[in-house]
Amino acid sequence: MLTIEKSKSHKGKCTPNVLPCRINHNGPVDASRRYWNPTKTPDGKTVAYFRGRKLHGKQMMVPKGYRGAVVSTTDRVLPKSKPAVDDDEVEEVEEEVDVKIMEEQSDFDHIMLWGHEALPDDVTDPYVRGIEEWIALSEQIHSISDENPESKD
Repeated sequence: MLTIEKSKSHKGKCTPNVLPCRINHNGPVDASRRYWNPTKTPDGKTVAYFRGRKLHGKQMMVPKGYRGAVVSTTDRVLPKSKPAVDDDEVEEVEEEVDVKIMEEQSDFDHIMLWGHEALPDDVTDPYVRGIEEWIALSEQIHSISDENPESKD
């Protein structure tokens, strides 16, 4: 199980960018405007150039009721709480699972998805499809838990 705590060095809002290439780095960069400068065209499209290649951007909003967060792993674990035991009532005790702590470094309202020479397609782009599938799965789990209130224990 996981829990998320805000980092003491929380950096506020950010905009994650998903580029159509492999970069052997995972984390923030101090990119100058010379190398990364997305702009809006007169017709409202977002374009950028990365290493000489033209990219077209598509903004994907985080749906209402959801929250985007950039998190990092830690080695910390939540302390286990001892449940109150009533001698008259003996219950079957479930084995407690460690709850690991992740730290929220930043949060976001939208993601920029970039495609070579064209906008990322809702049907073929794996990131668009993946985000939509995870949201659909989340909604299915939420609707099941609403139907079975006893499963919320």
